[in-house]
Amino acid sequence: MTTTKDRILLAAEELITASGIAETTIAKIAQKAEVADSLVYQYFKNKQDLLFSVASIKLEEALDLLAEQLEGIKDPESRLRKLIWYGLKYNDLNPGYARILLFECRSNADFYKTEAYRKIRKHAGIMTDILAQGVKDGQFRNDVNMGIIRDAVYGAMDFEAISCIASGEIEKSRTDLEHLMNLILPMIKVRPDPPERDKRTRILLAAEKIFAAKGYNKAKMIDIAEEAAVSESAIYDYFKNKDDLLLAVPETRLKEHLESIMDSFDVKSPFAKLRRLIRYHFALYMINRDFLKVFLLHNQLNIQFYSSPAYKSYQKYLKILDKVVEEGQNRGDFRQDVNLRVFRNVFIGAFSHMALRWMIVEEGKNNDKMKEIDELIDLLLDAVSTPKEEAREG
Repeated sequence: MTTTKDRILLAAEELITASGIAETTIAKIAQKAEVADSLVYQYFKNKQDLLFSVASIKLEEALDLLAEQLEGIKDPESRLRKLIWYGLKYNDLNPGYARILLFECRSNADFYKTEAYRKIRKHAGIMTDILAQGVKDGQFRNDVNMGIIRDAVYGAMDFEAISCIASGEIEKSRTDLEHLMNLILPMIKVRPDPPERDKRTRILLAAEKIFAAKGYNKAKMIDIAEEAAVSESAIYDYFKNKDDLLLAVPETRLKEHLESIMDSFDVKSPFAKLRRLIRYHFALYMINRDFLKVFLLHNQLNIQFYSSPAYKSYQKYLKILDKVVEEGQNRGDFRQDVNLRVFRNVFIGAFSHMALRWMIVEEGKNNDKMKEIDELIDLLLDAVSTPKEEAREG
């Protein structure tokens, strides 16, 4: 049986979906629900409380349905695929919900303090558990920041929904599932590295860490061996002694720095171009935090932005990203099956979620933003690279 509160929520959902929160009044909601204005205030503090309540109910429904979809699926990759597929499908089947959540709730800084947002975090926790299980089972890499993967996946799903809503595309976003999985899986799936190169690299990284933590004199070869997960004798297959190992650390790092500097003067590699473009994108927005906040909350999550002259300029900017990826495809460095639009959604979605997390959800925390940015860049390069590529330029 439909209650008065249910009628009010349904009326609010329909009106906000059709006209937006700014054009929707309590009086209009009451009229549509066939109740007195004063009765609305018996259940909700104000219009914003009503908006967030609508989102909370839809999110609870989505969580229940997701649990049904995942029931009986044990394999982490299959669970991840199902979660993404169902997220895309749910947005397709409930465009009103997607519109309210993205353009009305997520654009409001107050939303991130609500019960509705806690349900989003609960949904994200399900994905985190799936990724963790994949690592535990040996299917997914244990050297990946899965928080960045989570941001990339949810960001991509957001922008799949936004592109459908803003452009009125007939094609549904769930048809992009395989394109999205073809980008996400190369980021997280375990892939064998050449054992010799991998072991030497592990030893060098371990030595760098142990020397930094304990100092040269107190560092022991056995400590380095344990950190690198190799036997102590294996270190001597590559390095004469501790002195030789100590000097190999800067030799390796300086060689990397030299290559990076050379690339900065002559950027020919698609890997270097893509790496530089992504870094530039982050720098461009992160330098001006006021603009970043306005852009993320009030432009990018504003339906009117997608029919404005500003969006046309933004599209031209994003086309540069497409050209870099296309160049890599033409050279054979990047996979031919990479869908440019979906890759763009993964990149922009990851950037948006990471930036919002830094500014709002984790405001005041001392995050190593540059480290996260570099981790995302490496993951995006993993996503597009041809399998034969074992080393990345740039």
